[in-house]
Amino acid sequence: MATTTHPEYNSKTEALEVADAFTARITGKTVLVTGVNRSGIGYSTARAFASHSPSLLIITGRSPEKIEESIDALRAEFPGVDCQGLRVDLSSQRSVRDAAAEVMSWPDVPTIDIIVNSAGVMGIPERRLSEDGIELHFATNHLGHWLFVCLIMSKVIKAAERNPRGATRIVNVSSASPQVSGMRWSDINFEKRNKDLPGDEQPNYEWFAMCGCPDIEDVCYVPLDGYNRSKVANVLFGIAANRRLFERYGVLSLAVHPGVIETELGRNMTVEEKDMWAELRKGVFKPKTLGAGAATSLVAALDPLLAQGVGESQYGSENWGSYLENCQISGEAHSLAVSSEEAEKLWGLSEGLVGEAFAW
Repeated sequence: MATTTHPEYNSKTEALEVADAFTARITGKTVLVTGVNRSGIGYSTARAFASHSPSLLIITGRSPEKIEESIDALRAEFPGVDCQGLRVDLSSQRSVRDAAAEVMSWPDVPTIDIIVNSAGVMGIPERRLSEDGIELHFATNHLGHWLFVCLIMSKVIKAAERNPRGATRIVNVSSASPQVSGMRWSDINFEKRNKDLPGDEQPNYEWFAMCGCPDIEDVCYVPLDGYNRSKVANVLFGIAANRRLFERYGVLSLAVHPGVIETELGRNMTVEEKDMWAELRKGVFKPKTLGAGAATSLVAALDPLLAQGVGESQYGSENWGSYLENCQISGEAHSLAVSSEEAEKLWGLSEGLVGEAFAW
């Protein structure tokens, strides 16, 4: 059964502290972090890796200006770090394929040891579809990351050939959503009223009411629900990936809830929604610093004990993944958010949505 090396780590642990504890797992490695800008946990994550001399730190984002700003700041603080930027719009399969092709074309980057999928969008006010016709939260937060990782997987597998089993990692930054939600299989584009969905796909109405979204039974789209479903997919992605990659190659994927952090993630929210979340942060949700928000991603990326017990039978079923919170393994996830059957269903859906099957 997987566990962690430092049971004393908690919600106040900082990413730099975790990096200090696992220096040897960073030095000389090629690390890729998505969604890096100075005001987000993607940057705090990249900064922690940069503090211990990776051979290359690849940072991605939609804005070339924000990528360059982040690289300049990292080099100013850590002059020896080798950084490389990569522009990608994760909502667009065309952009994802172009970015993946660019990574695959770099002859001086034969391997990628660690990927942290930190990019994300939240609170799109009105239902929007991507250029590929997919609800925008799901297209960006799940499908873009999934497709990008699948397309560059050969470099990840190549890294695993030289690393200890389980040291090559894919970390998906999820949220608290998997604790209250499953997938919306029958209606991923939010075209049906909530009350018309199958019972196990309907939102947790009590939780939504607590979050300021009451009486949503007759509504088709709720921004927070769009976000929730995509964040459940982050967890299921890792479970299905482990079934394909861990035993054969030693590549391990994990998902994390970083906590509540003041970032640009809520930039799409209305003023009323921002005020509501501000009130919730005062009581229900305790905000973290950016460094503490990145700490669980660092644990997931680096702690060797998390590779123990993957695929082994646990409570009558095989354990193919872990969901972490506050730098420890969490037992709070909804059963449908950590189900191997649900994970396989998501993998098949994802292949259908991109028109390509992946096997390694």
